Amino acid sequence: MGLLLLCNGGFMLTAVLVSWFYKDGVTLDILGAAFITLFVGVAFMFSTRGHRKEVKKREGYIIVTFGWIFMALSGSLPYLISEAIPSFTDAFFETMSGYTTTGATILNDIESIPKGILFWRSLTHWIGGMGIIVLAIAILPFLGIGGMQLFAAEAPGPSADKVKPRISDTAKRLWLIYVSYTAAETILLKAAGMSFFDAINHSLSTLSTGGFSTKNASLAYWNDQPIIQYIIILFMFLAGANFVLSYYSFKGKVQKVLHDDEFKWYFVFIGAFTVVASLLIYFKADVSLSQIAHPMVWGEAESAFRHALFQVVSVITTTGFVSADYTLWTPFLTIFFFGMFFLGGSAGSTAGGVKVMRHIIMIRNSGIEFKRALHPNAILPVRFNGKSVRKGVTFNILGFFILYMLSFIIGAVVLGGLGLDFSTAIGGAASSLGNVGPAFGALGPVNNYDMLPDLGKWWTAFLMMIGRLELFTVLIILTPYFWRKR
Repeated sequence: MGLLLLCNGGFMLTAVLVSWFYKDGVTLDILGAAFITLFVGVAFMFSTRGHRKEVKKREGYIIVTFGWIFMALSGSLPYLISEAIPSFTDAFFETMSGYTTTGATILNDIESIPKGILFWRSLTHWIGGMGIIVLAIAILPFLGIGGMQLFAAEAPGPSADKVKPRISDTAKRLWLIYVSYTAAETILLKAAGMSFFDAINHSLSTLSTGGFSTKNASLAYWNDQPIIQYIIILFMFLAGANFVLSYYSFKGKVQKVLHDDEFKWYFVFIGAFTVVASLLIYFKADVSLSQIAHPMVWGEAESAFRHALFQVVSVITTTGFVSADYTLWTPFLTIFFFGMFFLGGSAGSTAGGVKVMRHIIMIRNSGIEFKRALHPNAILPVRFNGKSVRKGVTFNILGFFILYMLSFIIGAVVLGGLGLDFSTAIGGAASSLGNVGPAFGALGPVNNYDMLPDLGKWWTAFLMMIGRLELFTVLIILTPYFWRKR
């Protein structure tokens, strides 16, 4: 916990530099928040320096869950001390939304917020994207602490595919790719016409599949500059794919990428959904294209395609950027996008949601069950990437999906009990649990979460956390069995 807080305080110091450079008046406030975080981190490490550094699975779950909570609490300090967000509930919500890369916000006028705070807001996305714990794994070996247990609890997806034998090497290589993509996107966005400040903030949000923007209109602010939106689309796509595949690409093992089952279906889903959405926007949209994507720079067909592609990639990768209000399109497309809330990106990506890998295995297992009904004695394994999937993995995925749907139903019921209408309740629950951001109803793409009562903000923040940490990591701590002495 102390190490994580030290990392968090160190990142805050970068926001101090940004605030000082732009002279936005909150430099000392962010500096105070950084010092408080660093002091608490040092105190934690100093008070436990004599303890045996042994991390097993149980400790791994505790560190990940409570580490996330401590990071959110400390990350709220810049908002509170600067009074950019004076309410503790609102500040905690915004911070949890940042670290979990959800992108839901309570801010009504983003452009009036000091630049140092906006940078910190985007930076919380970037820190949480690849995982605070994965960052710590690269450092923990120097302290004599093994990291495999932490990676197993933190790694996004059903399995942790190690690039190198030592987990710390894996973390370092993934972070190198993460940083490289961020730098590349920043350069391209700046060249395309964004200011450097907007470019770096949107790069931090894109690679983390977060969705925080520096503009009230999100990416719709640049509807007259299609090239900017295409650059964002490209990096959202890369961020929603398994980062291990990016590593293989850089090593020249392109065939390994092209033959990956999950990547192929991830690409097919995006392509097919974009075609459907493009055609419906162009021929059937309930509002004119000029309202959807003004001004039309490259023609109506291109505009329909671009906004369909942008929103499909944004929702599937759970980034949550908005180039248009998709709830104003046809009722079918509204339901269509709602269904995409449950898809998610690839395992091993920074995206949230159920993940494409799990859907593939569940669908293939269902097909096998039909065959088993006719041939009960046949040995019919579920295959993924040409290999048989162990039954234990299949059962885990089925259990995850059931738990995910139960969490969604309970989440929607609670929001409904707080007075939200049907579409707002189910949209808010699905979006928070899947770390998407924009939802439906009063929480739609052009609205925000400020209208929620305080209890609703705490509840959706909880849904964000369990969704980001793959349900089991958090919920297992709530079971008596976890705490039972063995």
